[in-house]
Amino acid sequence: MNTNKREIQCKLRILRHAEEHGHVAKTCRYFGIARSTFYRWRQAYAERGETGLINASPIAKWHGNRTAPEREEKVLYLRRKYHLGPMRIVWYLERYHGINVSDATVSRILRRHELNRLPRGTRMRKVHTKRYQKQVPGHHFQMDVEFLTFKGKKGEKVRRFQYTAIDDATCVRALKVYEKHTQARVRTH
Repeated sequence: MNTNKREIQCKLRILRHAEEHGHVAKTCRYFGIARSTFYRWRQAYAERGETGLINASPIAKWHGNRTAPEREEKVLYLRRKYHLGPMRIVWYLERYHGINVSDATVSRILRRHELNRLPRGTRMRKVHTKRYQKQVPGHHFQMDVEFLTFKGKKGEKVRRFQYTAIDDATCVRALKVYEKHTQARVRTH
């Protein structure tokens, strides 16, 4: 016997007891329930029969302030398709759809649909770096200077500067070490 059947049987027993004895206050006192509860059960039983005695939550299924279904669908689509977090969803909806929704509302929508946790490996966003590449060799170079420190023959500190140039089209690397770090070195390289 499931819990709904058990609750219905218990409530029917109380209603029958009150009918048999004809005294509602004594019945309520005997079973330890409030008279308002008894009258509510009796009215529900008279209107809907045994189904009226099933415990139903008093909360409405849809609240007046709840987010519209089409907005919820947009939030869920962005989460499933692009794995965006609540703040990024808020920014996206505001920028591209003109929809103002708070991040707390987005979080509640995701929690309600059990999407509050991102899939594994998508929590930390990688930095997407794209190399700037040219098609013609020699058209674009990347320059880098490395500061080197050595010990000389007598134990003193010797500083050298390594200039590296990388051609974007061919990825050919050229490097040269100089004793001084000046702009003239960069131009002659």
